[in-house]
Amino acid sequence: MSVAAILNSKGRDVIAERGETLLGDVCKVLGKNRIGAILVTDPEGHIEGIISERDIVRAIGESGTAALSEPVSRFMTSKVVTCAEADSINEVMAKMTAGRFRHVPVLEDGKVAGVISIGDVVKHKIAQVEHEAEQMRQYITMT
Repeated sequence: MSVAAILNSKGRDVIAERGETLLGDVCKVLGKNRIGAILVTDPEGHIEGIISERDIVRAIGESGTAALSEPVSRFMTSKVVTCAEADSINEVMAKMTAGRFRHVPVLEDGKVAGVISIGDVVKHKIAQVEHEAEQMRQYITMT
């Protein structure tokens, strides 16, 4: 299965902020939307970085609550690993495991087509296994 299958079922909405957005404001957006990461983009929509809950915890651990009044660009991860819609789910899982991150932007023709999380991948894998098990049950009962 491909990344496109996940995006087709979960949607392609992407929430992004600019690098000058304050970390505290990013926290509000994360909470309001019940998501774990936000892309940081330039005015043209190109990815400059990603800020995750983990990055925020690290920022507060290093700078205290004063970090919340700083621009998100100070704390974001700037080397963002991406994938394409045609990539297999196994390839993306391997990237997530190797890099120890939970969110991957999906690029198509150089533009952001969506973001998938480890939760999206696991949910899709579970549905796939359940479907295969049901197919196996049907096959066994037919013989």
